[in-house]
Amino acid sequence: MILAETGFTDVAVGDPVDTFGGADGERNARTFDVFGYPFLARRPGG
Repeated sequence: MILAETGFTDVAVGDPVDTFGGADGERNARTFDVFGYPFLARRPGG
């Protein structure tokens, strides 16, 4: 995962979220199963 590779720790990824509902690209997002994912990570020393 990119966050861990760049030094972040305690990386947590949440459940998929429909971020395209009502948007112009909603149909394309549905076709390709595109979702947004919330994430939380900690930067050591920061």
